[in-house]
Amino acid sequence: MTAIRLIVGLGNPGREYESTRHNVGFVWLNELAREYKFNFNMETKFHGLSARGKVAEDELWLLKPQTFMNLSGRAVGALAQFYKITPAEILVVHDELDLAPGIARLKLGGGHGGHNGLKDIIAQLGTKDFWRLRIGIGHPGDRNEVSNYVLGTARREERDLIDAAIQRSLALAPLIIAGKLEAAMLKLHSA
Repeated sequence: MTAIRLIVGLGNPGREYESTRHNVGFVWLNELAREYKFNFNMETKFHGLSARGKVAEDELWLLKPQTFMNLSGRAVGALAQFYKITPAEILVVHDELDLAPGIARLKLGGGHGGHNGLKDIIAQLGTKDFWRLRIGIGHPGDRNEVSNYVLGTARREERDLIDAAIQRSLALAPLIIAGKLEAAMLKLHSA
């Protein structure tokens, strides 16, 4: 059982991206930070906003890369290398086109599914074997519309479903951080 030492929320920096579908990773991490009273600071050597604290007995890093989505791996790689955090101790929280709004899924490894943030993290870490918390945002139906869709704002009914999935998965954060990922998965996937 490996405890999670680093949770990365994926998103794009800047006010214009704050409420976009692509930024659900930032939203999730902000909620976690608020709940456990973590404070983010800009860390240029980690190319992002980072916070450090404890959840129960476990020391934890939080990271919001400020590199824009396509270069997220630069931030993840820098912090993980500096603190000698292995890929198995990393959880990346991101938006997922292949899941409907309201669905959240936890998994270890897998491909990037066209997600440029994941693609860069895999390239920087040299492995696919890190944990992912996938927050469903739905798919526009046409792959030519994906870019506009992820950079757009969810409709109110979608937003409510996405927020509910964020809250359900946040409730499992203590299990996830403690490394009880199978138990967390069972609860999340049967909800």
